[in-house]
Parts: sequence; structure tokens; C-alpha cells
Amino acid sequence: MKTALVIGAGPAGLMAAEELARAGLSVIVADAKPSPARKFLMAGKSGLNLTKSEPISAFLSHICGSDSLRDIVASFGPEAVQDWARELGQAVFTGSSGRVFPKVMKASPLLRNWLARLDQAGVQLRRNWRLVGMGDGAMQFQTPEGPQTLHPDVTVLALGGASWARLGSDGKWVSILTENGVSCAPFLPANMGFVVAWSSHMERHFGHPVKSVRVTAGDQSVQGEFVISSRGIEGSAIYAVSRAMRDGASLVLDLLPGRNLDDITARLSRHRGKASLTNHLRKTLKLDPVKLALMQEFSRPLPQDPAELAALIKALPISHQGPRPMDEAISTAGGLPFEALDDGLMIKALPGVFACGEMLDWEAPTGGYLITTCLATGRHAGRAAAAYALA
Repeated sequence: MKTALVIGAGPAGLMAAEELARAGLSVIVADAKPSPARKFLMAGKSGLNLTKSEPISAFLSHICGSDSLRDIVASFGPEAVQDWARELGQAVFTGSSGRVFPKVMKASPLLRNWLARLDQAGVQLRRNWRLVGMGDGAMQFQTPEGPQTLHPDVTVLALGGASWARLGSDGKWVSILTENGVSCAPFLPANMGFVVAWSSHMERHFGHPVKSVRVTAGDQSVQGEFVISSRGIEGSAIYAVSRAMRDGASLVLDLLPGRNLDDITARLSRHRGKASLTNHLRKTLKLDPVKLALMQEFSRPLPQDPAELAALIKALPISHQGPRPMDEAISTAGGLPFEALDDGLMIKALPGVFACGEMLDWEAPTGGYLITTCLATGRHAGRAAAAYALA
């Protein structure tokens, strides 16, 4: 029987292992941590967002990567991911935003059922096996039993990106590929928060959400919410524009996306009597304390002219000091470039070695795009690796 080795037990690696086992190969999955899919489980703590229910063309527009990657995702898109979850006994539902979750919201029941199915298929899981080297088809590991070397007929690498090192994605595999003649693109943080040096008057707002705003940076724009923290700004709306911000685009907030400029100007032009400007803003526009604080933080003193004030509300510039550290990012860009891979995601310089998941050079926002793409690339690499081994 042909043998296959999958290194990395996240969603991409487990999907590749399932495809290899389905094709009839004897499969070992090696993971550096004591338990599999740690980042997957962490993502599910606030509700496991599996995918986004929307037309595939819209879904693919959010994935920043090669055309070949988008083709791979198109072959295992949102509908296929939902069917896959149902096959694992997990009913799903679609929220008002189009995001798809398991009805139980958690990742653990789905993972438990998936691991049981893999076990029934004969897939063997090796825990605490860290890849330390490779060469001439041999894969070298440091394990609890000491050094181990495997010589599989085919290998799939699913080693993750370079964020959340405590969960297993530390990017240390780059040096191993470099030693084997494979060049990688530098890692960059993606879906991350940004540092803001707040003044003391913002302290009372730490931990508070900024809701119903439009966040714009460069050509990226989204309506949603984010959170003010002691370290800066973070949350889904910031993550959605983080690529443009990381690349130097200015961040601008529309604090009242449901009102146009003329309407806001007219409301602010009303006689305010003895009311302070902040009370006038609160009463006429229902601006909450967090939004008012942001205006005062980034435009002090506030303009008195209604037209200038309205323009500020519709386009409040937010200054920051750059991204939070990469290890705090939800995901990363950079890694193994698609130019180094063939159509089956095999590394051209390493025949019989395939790659998938976050270790590839792509990025996408949160909202189901990350997990779906990892699953799709794992499926694709697993199928291609099986075909290669059995040819």
C-alpha cells in the first residue's frame, strides 16, 4: 500500500488526509502540538464561522491570491462547505450577515466527529511530532520518543502561517524549505488590530464597541463595527480593511452611514441655544458617547461650522501607529508563493511534496473566507497528492 504523510493537523491538513485515505493510501498525520486543530478550535470560541453564503463570484472577490487559488476555492465553495459540515452531523444556519455557523456554534463537536471519521478511515495521528528537516524524500521529526524519520511515497505540508505561535502556526518551516531550495515571500500580518496612542480621556471607553459605522481604507470599505481597546482598534470592520491599512492607506470613518451629508448639515444648523456642542450632537444626531469621544480624540477642537462638522462626521480621519505584532494577527499573508507550485499544489523543487492552507501566499478577510479556503486547498492538495502517488 502506498503511504502518505500529512504534516499539520489543522483544517487544511485534515482535509488532505481524508482525501488521501479515501483514495486508498495509508495516511499518517503528524502535528507539532499535543492536540490537533488548535487554531480551528480557538476560532470557534466566539462562534465557528465556517463560510459565507453568497454567490461564488462575490465570495472569490474577497480572496487575494492567484487565479489558480480562486479556481480551487470555486470547486469547494460555500455550498460545498455547508454540505461537508452536515455530513459530519453538524446542522448549519445562516445569520443576517450571510455568515454560516454550526447550529451549536462551537468547533469542538464538528472536529470530534471529523477525527472519528478519519480514525475509521485508518488515518493515524502522531502528536507532538515537530518537523525539523527534510531531504531526498525523508521527513525528519523531533518526537517524544526522540528523533524519527519517515519516507512516505507522498507528503502534504499544512504547516500554517506565522501568527498565533502558541497554537502551532509559527512560520519556522520557512527555514526548512529554504534549505531545500524553495524561496518564500516574507510574512505580513493580516486581519489584525492597529496601535493607537490614546489620550487619557479615552480610557473610559476601552472595551466598548463602535457600532454602525462605515470603515474605509484605500479601495476597501465595509459597514460594520469594531472595538476600542487599551492597545488601539480591532474587530471585524478593522480586519476587513487591514490589508489596505497595512499597505499605507489612511483610515476614515463614516460615523453615520445611514444619513447623507446634507441631512446632517441641516440638523446641525438648527439653533442649539445654550446647549454645548457635544450635547447638540447628541440630541440632533443621536451620536453615542463612543463616537463623540472619537471625534474629540481625532479633531480637537471640533469645528463650529455645521458644514465642516458634518463633513467630519462623514469622514473622520483616524491616525494610528501601525499594525499590532504579527503573532497577534488572526492570519498572515506571505509564505509559499504560487509560482513555486504546480496546478496540484506540488512544490516544483520538491517532487512528491505538496502544500496547502495558510502556509501558501494568500489572504482573505474574516467572515468564513479563511476556513473555506483552507478546506478547499487541503482537499485539492490531497487529491493531487493521491493521484501522484498512485500514478
